[in-house]
Amino acid sequence: MTMNRRNFLRFLAGGVFLLGGGVFFGKGTWYRQAANGMRELAGDLDVQYLRQIITAAPSSSRILMWQSANPLSRPNVEYRRQGQEETTTVSANEDFFTDDGVTNHQYAAMLTGLSPATAYEYRLVSERSAGAWHPLHTPGEDSFRCLIFPDSQSSDYSDWERVAQEAAARNPEAEFFINMGDIVDNGEDHTQWQAWFHAMEGIMERIPFVPVMGNHETYDKNWNVRLPEAYLRYFVVPENGSRDFARYYYSFDYGAVHFVVLNSQWDETEDFKHGLLAEQMGWLREDVRQSSKKWKIVLIHKDVLQYRIHNRPERQEGISEVGKECMPVFEELGIDIVFTAHLHTYRNRGHIRGMRHDSGGPLYILTGVAGNVRYPGLWIDHALDEVVAPQPEVDNYLTMEVTTERIIIKCFLPDGQEIDRVELTKTEA
Repeated sequence: MTMNRRNFLRFLAGGVFLLGGGVFFGKGTWYRQAANGMRELAGDLDVQYLRQIITAAPSSSRILMWQSANPLSRPNVEYRRQGQEETTTVSANEDFFTDDGVTNHQYAAMLTGLSPATAYEYRLVSERSAGAWHPLHTPGEDSFRCLIFPDSQSSDYSDWERVAQEAAARNPEAEFFINMGDIVDNGEDHTQWQAWFHAMEGIMERIPFVPVMGNHETYDKNWNVRLPEAYLRYFVVPENGSRDFARYYYSFDYGAVHFVVLNSQWDETEDFKHGLLAEQMGWLREDVRQSSKKWKIVLIHKDVLQYRIHNRPERQEGISEVGKECMPVFEELGIDIVFTAHLHTYRNRGHIRGMRHDSGGPLYILTGVAGNVRYPGLWIDHALDEVVAPQPEVDNYLTMEVTTERIIIKCFLPDGQEIDRVELTKTEA
C-alpha cells in the first residue's frame, strides 16, 4: 500500500497514534469521558459549548452560539455595559442539526449596534431560568494581542486543553483566539467536537473564536472525504457572498488589521462542489483591495512549501500546490503575513517573494502543532526555513501583538518558553 496522506490517515484510524515518542492504541475513551462530564456553563440554564464567534466588524457586533441537551423555551441573550443595570434583549434563533446520528439543539444570536472599545457583559436566559454573566469586549483602533493555535487534532484532547488553557492564563489580555485548522481529527465524530469544546471552556465564552477549516474537518468516520457538515454548522462565521461556499472562507477587521481566512480544501470539496479555488481567489482580490486597513494578514490551513521526507527520496523540496496557487496572489496584493499549519511543525521562513527570500514579500509562518498527533523525525528542513522549533517537536502556541506601526509575533512551548520572535514595522499606510 502506498503511504500517501489518505492511507496514512486510515492507518491512524486503525488505532495507532503518535504521541511524542510513544504510541497510543484505541480511540474514543477520553472523548466519552469529556462528554459525560460536560459542565453547564451558564448557572441554572441548560447550556453547553457557549462561544463567541468573530464577526466581520467585531467592534460593533458579535455572534453568540450554544447548545442544550433539550430544546429551550424562548431563549434570549441579555447584554449590558459593564457597571450598568439597563439591559438589551436579543432573541436567539434555533439552528438544530443532526450529524453522526446526534441531534444538536443549537442556538445563535447576533448582537449588533455595539460601541467600539467598550466592555459589555451578557447572559443567556430562557422562559424560566437565567445563566451567569460573561464578559464581552469590543475593540477600537488601538493595539491588541491575540492567541494563535496550530492544529489541535488529537487522539486525546487533554494535551490540547493544557496548551490552550495555560496559554490563555499567561495572556489574559488576549482579545481573541485563532485555531489554524484540523481542529479535530475526524470531522464527523461528534465526541471529538465535544472534547474540543470541553477543552475551551472558560476561554471561548469570554473572547471570540476565529476558526480556520482544515482537511480533517472534511473526513467521515470511515476516513472518506465528505463535506464539512459539522464545522459549517458549529461556526457561523462572516458572510462571503458565495452561493455554494458560504462559511468556507471569510474576512474580518480587528484594530489596524484586515484578516482573511482562506480555505485550502479545494481538493477535498471538488467531488461535491466545483470551483472553490477559482471563486476564492477572485473573492480574495476584491476583498483585499476594498480594505483600507494598514495590515493585511492571511490565515490558511495547508502550507505553501513542500518538504522532503526522510526515507522518501522521490519527494522533492519545493513549493506546494497551495503555494503555487496562492503565493503569487499574496505578493500581488501586498499581504504582510501568511500563517499556515497542516504539517505539525513550527517553521519561520522569513519574507518570501518570487520563491526566494526577499524583504519585499510576505512573512510566512508555519504555526506548528497544539494537539498530540505529531510527526517526529518526518520532515527534512527546507532551504527557506529560517527558524525551526527544537526537535523532537512538542506542542506550541503563538501570540501576536499589533499596533498601527508594529507587529510582534512570538512562539512559545507549552511551559511558556519563548522559542522564536519576529517583528514587522510599517510607517506608511
